[in-house]
Amino acid sequence: MNKDDLIKTICDNVIQGRRTKDDEGIDDSLSGTPGVVELVGEALAAEVSVQSILKEGLSRGMDIVGKKFEANEYFIPDMLAAAEAVSAAMDVLEPHIMKAGLEPKGQFVIATVLGDHHDIGKNIVAVLLKGAGFQVIDLGTDVPADRIIEAANKNNAQQVGLSALLTTTMPEMKTTIEAFKKAGLREKVKVLIGGAPTSKEFAKEIGADAHCKDAFEAIAVAESHAGSR
Repeated sequence: MNKDDLIKTICDNVIQGRRTKDDEGIDDSLSGTPGVVELVGEALAAEVSVQSILKEGLSRGMDIVGKKFEANEYFIPDMLAAAEAVSAAMDVLEPHIMKAGLEPKGQFVIATVLGDHHDIGKNIVAVLLKGAGFQVIDLGTDVPADRIIEAANKNNAQQVGLSALLTTTMPEMKTTIEAFKKAGLREKVKVLIGGAPTSKEFAKEIGADAHCKDAFEAIAVAESHAGSR
């Protein structure tokens, strides 16, 4: 397989949500063939640039997944499968990214707020941010404000993403933003919020910089902020 075919096949397998040859994929059309992990290995062995793998293979595949999601052709499980395929590829690529000297677009801390243990949406955003070129510090779920602030300060993060799926934990987003103000870091950090019960109105009310309705909007907002630094 030549380099162009490898990149295209990586893209196709992202769209199908296939991590390895053992995964069937969304419509079974690629069943039994190498998945994203094997293909990324092949591409590296063939001296395809890391940047091409990231941009033309992984990111382009997720762009198509995003369009399918917006068109209601794909649903959450489909998007999650694609994100997991990208995550597996990023595990393979990470040491090569460092060797290639590719500078991250910025440091991004992400967490589900205190009292909330839901992580699917957060995990998808984290994976896509990595694929888009950000250095992601994922703190997990049920994270108190002081730990988020500590991570943002320690890693010199330019952006922080807060997730909540429960209406009862939404106030923790405001608590975290207020804590950033008290720590004197609010002007240095853009705060993005997301999760089913959140809204643009709520983001404005609590002083967040943006509300993201889904993972793809989160990436677009993060990239717009990175470009304005």
